[in-house]
Amino acid sequence: MNHRKLSAGETTGTYRITDTVTESELLSIAKAFARRRLAKGRKITQPALAFEYLQVLLQDYEHEVFSPLFLDSQHRVIRFEELFRGTIDSASVYPREVVKRALACNAAAVILVHNHPSGDPEPSDADRRITQRLKEALGLVEIRVIDHIVVGSQGCDSFAEQGYL
Repeated sequence: MNHRKLSAGETTGTYRITDTVTESELLSIAKAFARRRLAKGRKITQPALAFEYLQVLLQDYEHEVFSPLFLDSQHRVIRFEELFRGTIDSASVYPREVVKRALACNAAAVILVHNHPSGDPEPSDADRRITQRLKEALGLVEIRVIDHIVVGSQGCDSFAEQGYL
């Protein structure tokens, strides 16, 4: 982490703030750490481990975004990117485009991720329908959908944990 107001702490994974920081700077630091935790090559052993990073990155959007996490066969991150951007309460997601991007990344698996600007991460019926369509489309090209995570300021909901997958 290359930030002037942050230095490494005595224990691995800890940091000291060396100067006064604003709330905006703290959020920027948190987002930089979250992006680093979802960077290429990082292994995602349990989707729940990614929740806090995804929440930091997506909870403040005022519109819905759909951002898959493409993984290799060892569940290491290949790419995390915003594919679709919507309105305050919906985003159009096109299975064909998700499949094209997954194939371009040579993904073996994917964790689907989108946010709810309302703050409530409870999946909607539309969320469940598009997840099923994506699972079927990706399954045709042997790409597994491991989870679909809905991010809100009140937390994250996992389709896998709720038994929707």
